[in-house]
Amino acid sequence: MLPIQLLSQTIKIIRSGGTPSQIAGGFVLGMLIGLLPSFFNPVVLLVVLAIFLIDVNIGSAVLAYALSSFLAYLLDPFFHSLGFFLLVDVRFLQGFWTALYNMPFLPLTGFNNTVFLGSLVSGLVLFVPVYLAIKKFIVLYREKYEPRVQNWKCMKLLKGSKLYQWYDRLKFLGD
Repeated sequence: MLPIQLLSQTIKIIRSGGTPSQIAGGFVLGMLIGLLPSFFNPVVLLVVLAIFLIDVNIGSAVLAYALSSFLAYLLDPFFHSLGFFLLVDVRFLQGFWTALYNMPFLPLTGFNNTVFLGSLVSGLVLFVPVYLAIKKFIVLYREKYEPRVQNWKCMKLLKGSKLYQWYDRLKFLGD
C-alpha cells in the first residue's frame, strides 16, 4: 500500500458512518491478527471469524493488520524474549503448558512457539488500551478536528484542483 493510499484509507475509515466502537473494534481485532507470526493458525481463523460475525469495521481491521504486521516484524525479538520467559523461565507455569499441550486441539495453535506466545500475550495485553485509545481518537477527531481540517486553505485548494477531481473520478470508477 502506498503511503498516500494508506493515508486516504485511514481518513476514509475515520470519516465513515461507522461508530467509534465499530472502528476501534475492527482495529484491535486486525491488530491482534497482524501481531501473530503466522496467518494460517486456528487463533487467527477465530479472530477473522469474529471480525465477520461481530459488527466491526472491516476496513479498520485491514488497516490495523497492515500496520501491526510491519510492527510485529520489528518486535519479534521482544516477542521471542517474552514467550521464552513465559514458557521456560516461569517455573510455576510449566505444568499449565504441559496440560495445554496434552489437550486435543490446543497444540495446533502453536502456543509452544516463543514468538507466537509472546505476540499473543502482547496483543491481548494491548487489546483494551488500544481499543479505548482508538475510540477516543475517533470521537475527538470527529468533534474537534474534522471541521478544522476541512477548512484548511490547502484542503480547499486541493479539493478544487483538477488533479483532485481527476483522482476522485478514478477512485469512483475503482469502487
